[in-house]
Amino acid sequence: MKKIINLGHSPDADDIFMYYAIAFGWVGEGISFKNQALDIQTLNKMALENLLDISAISFGVYPLLFKEQALLRTGVSFGNGYGPKLVKKRSKNLKKNFKVALSGEHTTNALLFKIAYPEARIVYKNFLEIEQAILKDEVDAGVLIHESILNFDESLEVEREIWDIWCELNKEELPLPLGGMCILRSIPLSLAIQLEDILTKAVATALKHKPLLSKMLQERNLVRVSDKMLEHYLNLYANEDSKTLSPLQIKALDNLFKIGYEKGIYPQLIHTQDCLIPKDYSSLRNS
Repeated sequence: MKKIINLGHSPDADDIFMYYAIAFGWVGEGISFKNQALDIQTLNKMALENLLDISAISFGVYPLLFKEQALLRTGVSFGNGYGPKLVKKRSKNLKKNFKVALSGEHTTNALLFKIAYPEARIVYKNFLEIEQAILKDEVDAGVLIHESILNFDESLEVEREIWDIWCELNKEELPLPLGGMCILRSIPLSLAIQLEDILTKAVATALKHKPLLSKMLQERNLVRVSDKMLEHYLNLYANEDSKTLSPLQIKALDNLFKIGYEKGIYPQLIHTQDCLIPKDYSSLRNS
């Protein structure tokens, strides 16, 4: 009998792209994955309650999960000169206490936004509802994420890039940590290593067969964007840098966790290397 693993990912194009090499049966022999596609803040909340075996999360929530969940090295999304955008109507001048819509309390963009705009009045909405909330004057501004950053109403303009906030806090240009995946520490280590290997292979396979997989996703209406926009979006967030964490990405994560700790958002300072599955377990076990 196949082992069933409950996995959560967001419905945005990069998560769909990286997961569906498994759903189409290209990788994952011996393991049956039961997936749920949910908005990122719902996934963050479920991860906080340990409701899924593996879940996509915002990196901004991970220090609150550290004791119960390990970080996976694969399926990561970073911004390099780009990322979520704070947008408003062109005619709007923002006051210090402007009302803003964010995509979730525990998202990375919310963490950085709250540091940069401590007096802003925040409401949380599903990321698909934020643009309309601005257009209807329910809020003064909003932070757009996922595919929303590529194509929004012409009456809106970018007030500030979250990337710029990130660089100012770091005093250097490092990749902006947006989202990754975590796994329950209660899962046996040998199985956790196997699962990380399967997911890493899924990302590599998706990238290797990118035109075919993109076409299949479009034909099945599994993504919300056009062919051309899908290619551009995947180039941003599901690329070679998504396969496995690099030393530069690890440095960026360490900085994110340090910033959150120093601002009193996280209860303890953690280091990325301490959060990862010990890959040398398999070789030591078989030596």
